[in-house]
Amino acid sequence: MAISELKLPQGVSAHEFKSPVLLAEGLALNVAKQLSDAIDARGTATLVVSGGRSPVAFFQHLAKQTLDWSKVVVTLADERWVPVEHADSNAGLLKRYLLQGPAAKAQFLSLYSATANLEQAAEQADRLLAELPSIDVLVLGMGDDGHTASLFPNSPNLADALKVDGTRRCWSMLAPTVPHQRLTMSRALLASAKHTVLSISGQSKLTTLNAALAGDDVAAMPIRAFLQPTLEIYWCP
Repeated sequence: MAISELKLPQGVSAHEFKSPVLLAEGLALNVAKQLSDAIDARGTATLVVSGGRSPVAFFQHLAKQTLDWSKVVVTLADERWVPVEHADSNAGLLKRYLLQGPAAKAQFLSLYSATANLEQAAEQADRLLAELPSIDVLVLGMGDDGHTASLFPNSPNLADALKVDGTRRCWSMLAPTVPHQRLTMSRALLASAKHTVLSISGQSKLTTLNAALAGDDVAAMPIRAFLQPTLEIYWCP
């Protein structure tokens, strides 16, 4: 199956690449242009990215793009509730692969805080995100269960986090995989991004996307919340 065979909603576009390296390069060029345009228009740009292993090559290519990084704010769509030094930290991943060289001049907002419990960390991140400028570019990933960011099916706070008109920006979440404790931006905040990209690779992700397109229960597959007009999907086999 190729992504061209899927029945995408009107206004959702797909870009197919032959390899993960070409996808990472193409995505980095697109994101850099969007950020550059935002800086030209407003003097600043805000980038929200997802963590995990998949975006490493994209981060490395993006870090090499010519941008006035001092005018860019970078934060995460979701975070694992572990210290930055921990191997599973998304903030640590960003610092290793994106916030290097000239890109180290970007302002980074970390969702993690060493609070007494996960809920307090979510409340602190919520207050921090009140200062976040409007999101220019959002890069999402997707799990084989149809989750995106850390909006996991069956997580206790999912219904609240998925509210279209929710006012809270960050929620605590429980993932089915270790580390279980997560922080995630709300659907309402994520959906406010001017430009959203879903980056996926492999046949299993295409199968998941096809299943997501076939139904409308957002709680069962939270990625459905973002399969909306202007979304760009980047895929490679």
